Amino acid sequence: METQAGDPGAFTHFDLNRVASPAFVVDEAAVRRNLAVLKDVRDRGNARVLLALKAFSMWSLADVVGEYLDGVCASGLWEARLAREFYKGELTTYSPAYKAEDLPEILRLSDHVIFNSPDQVTRFADVIAKARAEGHTFEIGLRLNPEHSEGEVAKYDPAQPCSRLGYPVSQLTPEKMVGIDGIHIHALCEQDFAPLSRIWAAVEPKLAPLLGDVKWINLGGGHHVTRADYQIEDLVAFLNDIQARYGVTAYLEPGEAVALDAGILIGEILDVFDNGMPIAITDLSATCHMPDVIEAPYRPAMLHEPEDGVTVRLGGPSCLAGDIIGDYVFAERPTPGTRLAFLDQAHYSMVKTNTFNGVPLPAIALWNSATDELKMIREFDWTEFRDRLS
Repeated sequence: METQAGDPGAFTHFDLNRVASPAFVVDEAAVRRNLAVLKDVRDRGNARVLLALKAFSMWSLADVVGEYLDGVCASGLWEARLAREFYKGELTTYSPAYKAEDLPEILRLSDHVIFNSPDQVTRFADVIAKARAEGHTFEIGLRLNPEHSEGEVAKYDPAQPCSRLGYPVSQLTPEKMVGIDGIHIHALCEQDFAPLSRIWAAVEPKLAPLLGDVKWINLGGGHHVTRADYQIEDLVAFLNDIQARYGVTAYLEPGEAVALDAGILIGEILDVFDNGMPIAITDLSATCHMPDVIEAPYRPAMLHEPEDGVTVRLGGPSCLAGDIIGDYVFAERPTPGTRLAFLDQAHYSMVKTNTFNGVPLPAIALWNSATDELKMIREFDWTEFRDRLS
């Protein structure tokens, strides 16, 4: 999988020695720039735009997000709690399945609760009715699988064959829509407008007869709206069209687009030796700090990588043989102490970090490239590892 981002932006001029290693550094000015693009789409498209916390939940920027967007979306109870504690505006919660003991609180916290199948809505009808009787106000949504695949990589494609995500649109009937206020379709991953247009063209004939009582259509995430080549005017026209035609409110749930090219992950080379090629061990771990490098897989862009020079294989400090970040070019053979940084690491990498092997978590710093202000938001010690265990 080839990343669609990797623009260094203002990080071209950032001194990698200003923070301890390893560390995420997020540029507030870049986040604001992305949010301004999304706000423009929201305003001109007359839509609602929510930040997907699953991709970027750096809540120290919650007030900044609230200046531009309508709220956030959560993937379960803990994200919903985070949303209500720190973020402003609406909250939509979706999970492939809910635990009975979690659902009452999720219903209390959320404005929209989206279910993965009509059977779940039926099974929890009493819980939903009880929450409403207690005075909680929320709407119920149903996630649909469009059964139209646009994904580049199968494991990241919500519409892959036999997918667990969303109720197959071919099985949808008027009876299945009883009690449903809105529908949710999320079938994109790092994509531009054309795939969204094709997905809608595939599902609209099946949905059109069933949209009479629907209040909103949530088009999920995966929209790379803040990428330089995204067809923003097409998206704005599309949003206005479907809302006018069906009398609904359209929602978008960007996650990656909020933090695209807004953060780097800084590391340091610990050792270099030869084994068929130069091998460098870093204090960054693909396994612990950038798991999508292994899961996708993909090759993150490295800041200041030259076209020619010495090719070095970079790997992490864990015992996993596959803890390999990739092969990168250096102007000359690096030595222990050399600093390096990987681009576009603010989204997903930050929320997926772990302490396998007792590898330390990266610190989190907030930089403002417009003012050069640098703040250390969070540093982690070994208790983060200890307290996960028993």
